Amino acid sequence: MTATILFVDDEPDLEALILQKFRRQIRDGQFALMFARDGLEALESLEQNPHVDMVVSDINMPRMDGLSLLAKLQEAEDKKSTIIVSAYGDMSNIRTAMNRGAFDFLTKPIDFADLETTIQKTIRHVEMLRDVRRRQMEAERAHASLSRFFSPEIARRLAADVEGDGMEVQWRDVATLFTDITGFTSLVETAPPQTLGQLLNEYVGGMTEIVFAHEGTVAKIIGDAIQVLFNAPGDQPDYATRAVACAHALDAWAQDFSARWQAKGVNFGTTRIGAHAGPALVGNFGGNRFFDYTAYGDSINIAARLEAANKHLGTRICVSANVAKAAENFQGRPVGELMLRGRSEPLRAFEPLLPNKFEAPETAIYSEAFAKMEAGDAAAMPAFAALVGMHADDPLAGFHLKRLLNGAKGIRMQLE
Repeated sequence: MTATILFVDDEPDLEALILQKFRRQIRDGQFALMFARDGLEALESLEQNPHVDMVVSDINMPRMDGLSLLAKLQEAEDKKSTIIVSAYGDMSNIRTAMNRGAFDFLTKPIDFADLETTIQKTIRHVEMLRDVRRRQMEAERAHASLSRFFSPEIARRLAADVEGDGMEVQWRDVATLFTDITGFTSLVETAPPQTLGQLLNEYVGGMTEIVFAHEGTVAKIIGDAIQVLFNAPGDQPDYATRAVACAHALDAWAQDFSARWQAKGVNFGTTRIGAHAGPALVGNFGGNRFFDYTAYGDSINIAARLEAANKHLGTRICVSANVAKAAENFQGRPVGELMLRGRSEPLRAFEPLLPNKFEAPETAIYSEAFAKMEAGDAAAMPAFAALVGMHADDPLAGFHLKRLLNGAKGIRMQLE
């Protein structure tokens, strides 16, 4: 590499002396030297030659002195590493030069061996800064590219760690969301390909933007189904709270999306969401040739089962007691104890509610009816019947009333 150095000094003999002393370095292509008579001329030269690597400047010069030049250089976006050289080697000038960003300070008469050593040291510093900037630009480009295909946190980690060592498989406590659309298989069979492509891209795009806004990680997208993780790969102590907030936001957006497409004559179904919190095996499971950051374990399966449970319950969002307990200021109503296929122990589940629904009188009525059902009180049936009579659009209350009419006892129920 040839280092381009701008010498700024008003002494008429300095240029010839510098060229003589560094003739070997110039001949060997180590240095390319430029000269200016004062600070203003130096700024003009730098504007015309932005490739200059470093500046060696005197202090005492006409029009603009070296310390003023140094201040101007530090204001520029491309701050040039500067060596100040002066006969005025007092502490005041040294402190001023260093405070204004000088890389080093030498005194006259110039010791050319010392000057060359200082120049070499400065060049190494410049090369190091350029390497840092280059790596930063590469990381930014990589992040911008990866962000098109991965969740922001994964993209950031991959851009900063090209080897992917930060994605190793490990056990983590996570909150998992699963989403799915009712009747999507029928829609695939009936909708024109162009319509289906536009619809699904818009849906997945909107849903993932909401996930990213809550700093979640999209682990999988399979057709219309989306799997989301919180507290992975980065630490999120409030991961359960984030999961509930994200579920509400996804639900609101999906309802609006469905209504818009229904108005266009497309029978787009309801989005169902399940959430559970617990330990899972999380990391890159793609082997050496592919990248597949996802999670496995019983807690992941439970989240998927809770999503499917909505179909039976008539709800759109169903979360486990683990999520309800861990989420800050959780507002919701109990669903019951679900006996999920393949599990020997029941799982307590809840329907999270937005504040206006949680504070509505019917929620208190539901809670009273549910408490009666949990206690085995025969008054539970008429309590749910009265609630359904007042609010026929409450499918969960209707679900429990139907169970009780069919002879169910208590709040435990078997679901596939």
